[in-house]
Amino acid sequence: MTSPATIRDPLADHLLTPQNAALVIIDFQPVQVGSIVTMNKRALVDNVVAVARTATLYELPVVLSTVNVATGRNMPTIHQITDVLGDVRPIDRTAINAWEDDDFVAAVKATGRKKLIMVALWTEVCLVFPALDALRAGFEVYAVVDAVAGTSEEAHRAGLARLIQAGGVPVSWIQVACELQRDWRRETTTAGFAEIVFAEVGH
Repeated sequence: MTSPATIRDPLADHLLTPQNAALVIIDFQPVQVGSIVTMNKRALVDNVVAVARTATLYELPVVLSTVNVATGRNMPTIHQITDVLGDVRPIDRTAINAWEDDDFVAAVKATGRKKLIMVALWTEVCLVFPALDALRAGFEVYAVVDAVAGTSEEAHRAGLARLIQAGGVPVSWIQVACELQRDWRRETTTAGFAEIVFAEVGH
């Protein structure tokens, strides 16, 4: 085998690592999931759950946010995600742009990570708005394009284009998982990695 035995500095690495990245999940609530049209709803849920499972496996800090639960206008995060995240406490807000909520911004900064893996519903609103603000605040944003969706094809595409033009990075959930694992010899996470990846790929 020619793969190096040493691991690149996980903090300075320009790629995602378990030590330099955090996951941000915004507004995966029943109303939002039910209203998307740009991908199959079951596939969307499966993909975002794979992202959440990946973050849990690699012990990434997770910031989970909802909108309008406390006001009674909306329901909490779908159980498929909270079942994976366990005791991660959601940050509820009324701001459409999560970055305009002080508690949300404080939670993101408290992770100590500059690389933010982001998923949100809808693409064109609850992903793009905080992503643009995070980029302006000096964070790197990685939008998981197959774990987000919009209210129309045009809105979804325009949202991603706007984010990419501002410096956001489009990634897929499988890319995130492989980037965090990086080497099959990292045996503490190999079994979990294989379980997540091969449970979803090809479905």
